[in-house]
Amino acid sequence: MSKMTGAQILLRMLKEEGVDTIFGYPGGAVLDIYDELYRSDMRHILVRHEQGAIHAADGYARVTGKVGVCMVTSGPGATNTVTGIANAYMDSIPVVIFTGQVPTKLIGNDAFQEVDIVGITRPCTKHNYLVKDIKKLAQIIREAFHIARSGRPGPVLIDIPKDISNGTTTFKLPDEPELRSYNPTYVPNRRQLTKIVDLIKAAKKPIIFSGGGVNLSKAHRELTALAQKTKIPVTSTLMGLGGFPGTDPLWLGMIGMHGTYRANMSVSECDLMIAVGVRFDDRVTGKIDEFAVNAKIVQIDIDPTSIQKNIQVAVPVVGDCKITLEILNQMLENEDLGDLDEIRKPWRDQIDAWRKTARLSYKQSERIKPQYVIEKLFELTRGEAVITTEVGQNQMWAAQYYHYPEPGRFISSGGLGTMGFGFPAAIGAQVGMPDKTVVDIAGDGSIQMNIQEMATAVQYKLPVKIVILNNGCLGMVRQWQELFYDRRYSSTQFVHLPDFVKLAEAYGAVGLRATKPEEVEAILKQGLETPNTVIMEFVVEPEECVYPMVPAGAPITNMLLV
Repeated sequence: MSKMTGAQILLRMLKEEGVDTIFGYPGGAVLDIYDELYRSDMRHILVRHEQGAIHAADGYARVTGKVGVCMVTSGPGATNTVTGIANAYMDSIPVVIFTGQVPTKLIGNDAFQEVDIVGITRPCTKHNYLVKDIKKLAQIIREAFHIARSGRPGPVLIDIPKDISNGTTTFKLPDEPELRSYNPTYVPNRRQLTKIVDLIKAAKKPIIFSGGGVNLSKAHRELTALAQKTKIPVTSTLMGLGGFPGTDPLWLGMIGMHGTYRANMSVSECDLMIAVGVRFDDRVTGKIDEFAVNAKIVQIDIDPTSIQKNIQVAVPVVGDCKITLEILNQMLENEDLGDLDEIRKPWRDQIDAWRKTARLSYKQSERIKPQYVIEKLFELTRGEAVITTEVGQNQMWAAQYYHYPEPGRFISSGGLGTMGFGFPAAIGAQVGMPDKTVVDIAGDGSIQMNIQEMATAVQYKLPVKIVILNNGCLGMVRQWQELFYDRRYSSTQFVHLPDFVKLAEAYGAVGLRATKPEEVEAILKQGLETPNTVIMEFVVEPEECVYPMVPAGAPITNMLLV
């Protein structure tokens, strides 16, 4: 045992937890920590705004499966992370946020850059701490990482007063955390799984409904094995994309407000729904009273509070998605499921009929169609890129027209719908997977919300590609105004936009632009082959809409198709 400062203890514990990268922005309350960072070999990515730090840590966590870490100062530094913390909380992403705080003696005195960040973030963190005793710092850090990564993952915040970071104490490596009130259930009740087996054997029109929990628990192989063994078609939420191969014949496409016709119709007609790692968000269910009314619903989730929260289910199963599906697949090995090709044929024929009724489609014109850009991007990357998105039409087109083979390939703000998420998340993803092609699909509105992170990408030589679908407006809001507000385009048209090519060059990146459909493929190829940060701007059809679309509050079978 030896004497160490709080800053030294923090960095030592980060090493113990396997952390190799911090995304952050310094300030007065964390100067002692940054002084210690100067002497360490820990990689620190200096962002240009604290929101960039939390989103980058979030993107890093999503692609690596590790806990993302960000560090900011007190007051405005801390409050600038709140949107990103809420984003990680809604999407169940493991992130630990370290915030500086004024010295303990000044807390509550309205000191310079003081804010009660623990109080502010209590509703949007899995747990948070204000460190009042330096002797407890190491144990708190260990607990924070345990809580962030276990059970249903989520963000944990640790607020460190300045006198804690520069104080000294005798350091002792803490024991593994024992939290009596926190014991997630990983192994399911086998009796419940027996019920699922019986339901699968009896079902004539089953579907599997996959969510973000499948990706978080790395249960994609088990889910695919279940679907292929039982010949059950699969749909997913936005957060579940990649949990089942997007090119598999059993894939129905995404469900919900902008889901495919065949997926939404399948939900309305199925007699069994096996929901894995989903919470039945309103964007998925539409009018709850008319959601899957003919089905017996199975819900598998590690978070017991998510089960039956929005939808009544016939068989609730609390457990880790991967472990649960492993056991279920083992149980099915011993079952006689009959001639599934024959049993499922009428259901498969009905789904094929729905597929032919309304495919995802668009009509190319003299203007670039945004869907065409996504399709070409998929072809040129062969589906192997990591795609991050902003929020809005760009996000939905990326979900519909790019096909994701596995988890960690589609990085998007699901629950909170945070504009400005995609680019800093792409930076975090590129740091986490330096050998992968990382592409942020953005709109001309959303990209400007964190455009300052261009400097971060260029400084650290991160070859992130930004595809801007420039329609000169806030596209998704404009779409709603067109369809439901008699084309009263209130505050959604951009009178002035920057020259994105010149903006890229001003940051030291590469800027490219396409204005005609015949230019799209060449610009994408050039951008993807350029070993720098690149903005590729595509001037697209300004009034193109995302279809299908379910109006808010309507049943998901009530789709606008054109």
